[in-house]
Amino acid sequence: MSQRQERKIRVILVGGSGYSGLEAIRLIQRHPHAEMVAVFGPELELGPVERFHPAISKCFQLSQELFRLERVAELNADLAMLCVPHKVATAYVPVLRKAGLRVIDWSADYRLRDVAVYEKWYERHGDPAGLAEAVYGLPEYFAEAIRAANLVANPGCYPTCSALALAPLLKAGLIQPDDIVVNAISGISGAGRTPRLSLHFPERADNFEPYAVSSHRHMPEIEQTLSVILGKPVNVLFQPHLCPMDRGMLATIYAKPVGKVTESQLHDALASAYEKAPFVRVRKDILPATKYVIHTNFCDVAVRLAKGRVIVFGALDNLVKGASGQAVQNMNIMFGFEETTGLY
Repeated sequence: MSQRQERKIRVILVGGSGYSGLEAIRLIQRHPHAEMVAVFGPELELGPVERFHPAISKCFQLSQELFRLERVAELNADLAMLCVPHKVATAYVPVLRKAGLRVIDWSADYRLRDVAVYEKWYERHGDPAGLAEAVYGLPEYFAEAIRAANLVANPGCYPTCSALALAPLLKAGLIQPDDIVVNAISGISGAGRTPRLSLHFPERADNFEPYAVSSHRHMPEIEQTLSVILGKPVNVLFQPHLCPMDRGMLATIYAKPVGKVTESQLHDALASAYEKAPFVRVRKDILPATKYVIHTNFCDVAVRLAKGRVIVFGALDNLVKGASGQAVQNMNIMFGFEETTGLY
């Protein structure tokens, strides 16, 4: 669809009551070429969306309703955005695609290309045919495939941050691909909005802790993404941490250099790779920090040499570039708009 056409992209959102759902609503609301025409959710979370998100009272009038295919057909929608947990997406995606909608899915259900790998880290896959056709939605590396895709798997926040920081250095042959450690922290919103003891305020306030040692489900996604970009296997040890801030993500990544490389060579590889990437900022004199990226679709990256190791840094907002902002970036590519439309 051309940007010159008057008709706006009609978008439905499945899962509007969570944090990423709120960000998606805000972004589509200000998008000049798209409009949100319906929001669907589970039976226990129906009613005016402003009930779940008081921040958008008087700004957004739709109610979250129960998903019905007949209702979807009435809407004449072009795109479905799915802000739902893994396992849930595979119940919606085949139905939506059969109804003629293009789909961007936030969950992990369509990110891992190998069914066996998915089932090792998650559970039995409900839509292997869709998985085989899905395009991984990292715009900086897969824009051409995204442009023609009918189903885009929106990347995870940790994999986005890690891959954007590492990929140029791997492609330039400056770091070894078999011994990489990603040490990353995320704000609490990355764990979702569903209440549970571990996210209770007394548990999280003034508390910084590691979790999912050697078992975080984003580890195979990071390895897969980097391996596809490089064209050969990449081995990553990924260790996440939860810190007491509501949003934001910072990755500190350790790798071994290939031969004698300089910090200038490393920086130039990042700068060259992202010279035309609108949402990756290569920092030199300052290091990435969460305060510089929250509420934006930017990922900041930087690199240093220390004691014979390459240290790469990445920072982004887990709800924007790590979720809804990247989804809108993918939507822009899919429908022929400028990649930056509605984003900053």
